[in-house]
Amino acid sequence: MTARSLKGPQPDLAADKARALKLTPVSRETEARLDKYVALLLQWQATTNLVAPSTLLQLWVRHVADSLQLLDLAPKDAKVWVDFGSGGGFPAIPLACALAERPGSRVHLVESNGKKAAFLREAIRVTGAPAVVHASRIEDIGDSFGDRVDVVTARALAPLKTLCDQAVPLIARGAVALFLKGQDVDAELTETAKYWTLEVEKVPSKTSREGCIVVVRGLKRVEAFRN
Repeated sequence: MTARSLKGPQPDLAADKARALKLTPVSRETEARLDKYVALLLQWQATTNLVAPSTLLQLWVRHVADSLQLLDLAPKDAKVWVDFGSGGGFPAIPLACALAERPGSRVHLVESNGKKAAFLREAIRVTGAPAVVHASRIEDIGDSFGDRVDVVTARALAPLKTLCDQAVPLIARGAVALFLKGQDVDAELTETAKYWTLEVEKVPSKTSREGCIVVVRGLKRVEAFRN
């Protein structure tokens, strides 16, 4: 697929990038990979809706730093990550760009939309990030990630209850779930508690006053809803 450049003036992201990297510092090598990713995303955005157009001027803070903040919440030795509904690549591609410096790391991106999956493959090629795309629905992916999964992530994908339904096989094997959530998180936690007993922590977002990360370390189905 040949992507066209965005029409009109390109957004000046220098100040936004500086704010983002102050919130979530990275190495020069990771910064270079992120620069390539952002440039590619801006090219593809003209033909494929990868992020909300209203967020383009805050692309680095709203999307890149928002993704990178998950690194500090994961186990220190986490190497194998699974991202559900990767879309335009957040949080998976920024995470993979950073994890490239951690030998043996791999990020699995699950994305059923064909155009977005094609973009993700190109982003991986351009950045050299240690990642692989699974062009499949989450429900159909099966056990494609190997024996070890350390972290499962999702951003702007589905209600927390649905995410728990989808992630429970990985959490049961020891993975930690990091779900980026917005202002409705308390209502989602209340609804989820009807079906799941959660070992959960709510961590404030570094990039949004309304946002947080829901950290799930354990799940047990409520007795009434067991099969």
